Amino acid sequence: MSENRRVLVVDDEANIRDLIEVALRFHGFTTVTAGTGEAALAVAEHDRPDLILLDVMLPDLDGFEVCRRLRAGGDQVPVIFLTARDTPSDTVTGLTLGGDDYVTKPFSIEALIARVRAVLRRAAPSDTGVLRVADLELDEAHWRVRRGGVDVDLSPTEFRLLAYLMRNEGMVLSRTRLLTDVWGWDHGNPQVVETYISYLRRKLDPLGTPLIHTQRGVGYALRP
Repeated sequence: MSENRRVLVVDDEANIRDLIEVALRFHGFTTVTAGTGEAALAVAEHDRPDLILLDVMLPDLDGFEVCRRLRAGGDQVPVIFLTARDTPSDTVTGLTLGGDDYVTKPFSIEALIARVRAVLRRAAPSDTGVLRVADLELDEAHWRVRRGGVDVDLSPTEFRLLAYLMRNEGMVLSRTRLLTDVWGWDHGNPQVVETYISYLRRKLDPLGTPLIHTQRGVGYALRP
């Protein structure tokens, strides 16, 4: 999983940046670094990393703004936020802006490496062919979604969530199960799931009959 994978480490504290960089290289990753938000955007554009470890508190642009600008520019590189703040509102903000995970300082280096590998694993499309439910098609190998012949542009997290729902067509999936199997969390804020379900509905429902159904007090199911 680490072979040929480039990670951009963004933190304004040189000692933390260096520690993470050494650990990543020890585990077989290549690295680039930045100490500010503006530098991070420039490095991301130039070096095209496979993942960004992004500190939230930076001296110019904060990590949330960096992620927002990346996504606005069409860059869907996986982002793991690093922060000393651990409030539910911050977590939801980071993930709804397009982040893939959220690690609170201080953290174990081994745990961080495990999170990096997990996010890269989830972000990699699997060569399993095309999933179909009614007029909805999801091509995992080519990272493409179409409904009624119309292309649907999804973020990586939206794509993984939709693929999981389609693989489990007709099953009612709890928010806890979705957090575990899509985000890789043993616990987390269910609001994250609700937010991403809302994103999918906004993109899919205008193209046809709603496919994602809510089972009150339980979770969600995708079915015609």
